[in-house]
Amino acid sequence: MNTDTSTGPAPLAGIKVIDLSKILAGPYATMSFADLGAEVIKIEHPDGGDPTRSWGPPFVGDDATYYLAVNRGKKSVTVDLKTEEGQRLIDRMLEDADVVVENFRPGSSLQKIFDYRELSGRHPQLVVLHISAFGEEGPLRDEPGYDMVAQAAGGLMSLTGDPGGAPMKAGYAMGDLGAGLFGVIGVLSALVERARTGRGQYVTTSLFECQLAMHVNWATNYFADGIRPHGLGSAHPNLAPYQAFPAIDGYFVIAVGNDALWDALCTAIGRPELAQCEEFWRNRDRVQNRERLAAILSEVFTAETVEHWVTLLKQHGVPVSPIRHLDEIYDDPHTEAIGMVGTVAHHNGELRQIGFPVSYSGVRPPLRTAPPRHGEHTGEVLGEFAAIGSSPRSPATASSH
Repeated sequence: MNTDTSTGPAPLAGIKVIDLSKILAGPYATMSFADLGAEVIKIEHPDGGDPTRSWGPPFVGDDATYYLAVNRGKKSVTVDLKTEEGQRLIDRMLEDADVVVENFRPGSSLQKIFDYRELSGRHPQLVVLHISAFGEEGPLRDEPGYDMVAQAAGGLMSLTGDPGGAPMKAGYAMGDLGAGLFGVIGVLSALVERARTGRGQYVTTSLFECQLAMHVNWATNYFADGIRPHGLGSAHPNLAPYQAFPAIDGYFVIAVGNDALWDALCTAIGRPELAQCEEFWRNRDRVQNRERLAAILSEVFTAETVEHWVTLLKQHGVPVSPIRHLDEIYDDPHTEAIGMVGTVAHHNGELRQIGFPVSYSGVRPPLRTAPPRHGEHTGEVLGEFAAIGSSPRSPATASSH
């Protein structure tokens, strides 16, 4: 991957983002803006900064890898938002800003201080993204939220895990990351509209709303038949066989998305009669008889190795993959070929990072700069505001570095 900060796609060049968020959803959104070329200024409290700086181990230097994962490409400025001096500084910064991202708790003092109606009156060009736990209305609007709370309240944990087993959260932070991604969509579309109208707007999303948005076929199934969905392990609610199966030495997945692939699977495993069996003939039949079908296929697959089945099924055009671990993925020639991993120069040495997963005319946006140290850019960014009587090292903007 090209890590030269002077080259590569930068579709958001010229856009200035003030990042008042912390933890994961907001920082993930603002890192995406930075990857796309925007100038992102991360505002952190002088005392400790973003809490994820201490969410470890593991650590690289003083910072937890959790923080390092979602804050590259930004400038860190320390400001105490609850002081009048800090608020004046931010207001000055907003004069030429395009986007503000915040996740203040509804009803909190900071949300009242940075109320959009007040901000838009002074800075009508601003697009403000507010990310909350449960949304702007409703009885849960004032509740705090973390990713696992969102996965529980939004239904994901009820759909994850084996039938009859304990509820499980997804391995990724789908509550936070989903809200961050939908927030990016909201901001980008608001910027497009601003190009027509000249005015920004208040964009909101929440962890809860985004969980519901990603229910898609699960919710539509429920709307149609009224039956409460439950976890199916690795299986699919609308397709079969579409799940993990055991081999003699591990697990692999197959994804039979249509009847032609079912026929190909039956031929590959030497059981062509299954394709003609009435209870497995069409997908709807296989879904209705998924338990019996899975038992038959498991008995077949446990006779050979994962490598045997993956090789054989690929030869017959059946979508298949071993279940791989991260060490295998990041040592894979395909991962290297697509250029999703790069490095940035960090004060503790080169730092490996996952790149932005979209390319422009075949070129992926470069990894521009490392995640900043706490308050690293306070003097650089706030020096121009000395005229209003605020020193970059005053109590309102003190840095630990």
